[in-house]
Amino acid sequence: MDITITDKAVSWFEKELLLEKGDAIRFFGKTYGSTEVHEGFSVGMSVDQPEDDVLGKTEVNGITYFAGTQDDWFFNRYNLEVDYDEQKDEPIYHFNEN
Repeated sequence: MDITITDKAVSWFEKELLLEKGDAIRFFGKTYGSTEVHEGFSVGMSVDQPEDDVLGKTEVNGITYFAGTQDDWFFNRYNLEVDYDEQKDEPIYHFNEN
């Protein structure tokens, strides 16, 4: 699984969550909501550190963005693109088949 994050999304995370080098954001599947490919589930995120087994990760400005193997059920067969929705002032998530 590849994770890409746009510059606008990086700016949002750093500003809203007061992130510093060494911090990490975990993306995971959560109940309720929907995505482009999931009905009844949406993307959750938390400030967390990656465990040994990660499904995918990327690092930008010293901050790690990742998904753990426990969320393979949610991200299986997809790469995650994290962008920024200016109208809602929040991240938006896109799933691309890998």
